[in-house]
Amino acid sequence: MFTKNKTPETTTPEPVKAATAQDAIRGAAMKPAARAASIICADMKINGSVISEGALQIDGVVDGDVSATDITIGASGHITGEVKAEVVKVKGKIRGSIRARKVELESGAHVKGDIVHSSLQIQSNAVFEGQVKHADDPLKETGPKGASASSVSNESSTPMSSSSPTAFGISTTAS
Repeated sequence: MFTKNKTPETTTPEPVKAATAQDAIRGAAMKPAARAASIICADMKINGSVISEGALQIDGVVDGDVSATDITIGASGHITGEVKAEVVKVKGKIRGSIRARKVELESGAHVKGDIVHSSLQIQSNAVFEGQVKHADDPLKETGPKGASASSVSNESSTPMSSSSPTAFGISTTAS
């Protein structure tokens, strides 16, 4: 009945390891995969806004606002509109505002518009025309603040027409 060469009563270590490996595979499949950057190729032109929850590489033309986590505008890329992201790297052209925590204007970049940032780097041979504003959280702010309405209305006694240019889109009427 009793022998010295006793076999183990439970052989669960093997099935447990197999089940654990299968569970790990299922768990990995359920997790969101690391996303590759979405690419707008050089031969593409988009009229309208582009919104992505991941990274975005723009080598084509976008006429509209662009929003993503990480945006790279390639040397052939051109955007007309607001660019908003955690990180914006520009090698191409932007005609509009940039709002990002980290902005890098690389050599050959052309930006005509305002930049609101936490960190700004401009390399040599990058062209920038506009205003720069540092903000601790540039993505939360609603926009650049112009002159207050009371100070503008004190300076002007006539209403501004809708066709006249205004600072940051603020128009006032006299009281």
